[in-house]
Amino acid sequence: MTSLQSSLDALIKNMLADASVTVQTLPQCQQIKLWLVEPEAMRRPFSQDEILSIQSYPAYWAFCWASGQVLAREILANPHWVEGKKVMDFGAGSGVVAIACVMAGAKEVIACDIDPDALLSCQANGQLNNTEYRLHGDLFEFDEPLDLLIAADVLYDKANLPLLEIFRQKADEVLVADSRVKNFDFPPYQKIGREESFTVPDLDELDEFRWVNLYKA
Repeated sequence: MTSLQSSLDALIKNMLADASVTVQTLPQCQQIKLWLVEPEAMRRPFSQDEILSIQSYPAYWAFCWASGQVLAREILANPHWVEGKKVMDFGAGSGVVAIACVMAGAKEVIACDIDPDALLSCQANGQLNNTEYRLHGDLFEFDEPLDLLIAADVLYDKANLPLLEIFRQKADEVLVADSRVKNFDFPPYQKIGREESFTVPDLDELDEFRWVNLYKA
C-alpha cells in the first residue's frame, strides 16, 4: 500500500468508519482509473450516526460525479478542446478532468480545489494514471492567465452561481458541465451538449441528475 493510498484510506473513514478506497476504472471513460470509495460500503442502510458522519464529511473527492465522467470522456474524444492550452480544472475533486486534459495534450494543467483532501486525491490519482499537473487551493488567489477553465458539478448550490462570471474573468474560454441547474440562462454561456451519465460508484441518484449539460463561454 502506497503512502498516498494509506492517507486516502484514513481520510475516507472520517465519512464512514468501515469505508476504504479502491482503484476503479470509469465505465464511460475506461482510459482513466481512480482511487474511489469501495462501492459495497455505500450499498447498505446507514444508522443515524453514520448519516450524520456522512453529512459532516461527504468526501466529494472519493466519487467521480456524473459531470466529471462526461467531461473526461468528451475531452478525450475532442482533444482539440485542450490541446496546447493552459487549463484549470476548478473544483477538481478526484482530478478526473485534469487527468483527461493531460492525456489529451494540454500544455499545462492546474487542478484547483479548496479542499486539501481533494488535492491529496488529485495527487494520488495523477500518479495512478502517470499524469502530472499542478495543484492549487484557491481560484481567487490564482492570477496567471488561463486559456481554458473547466468546471464540473460546482453549481449544486445557488450561492455558487456568481462563479460563472468569475470564471470568465479568469480564462479566455470556460467549459462547464452541470446536472443540477434546471433553467440555465447565463449569457454568454451556450449549451453545446447533453449526455446521460452516473456517479462512480453509482449512488442510484434521481434520473434528473443523471443528465449532464455542457455549456461553453
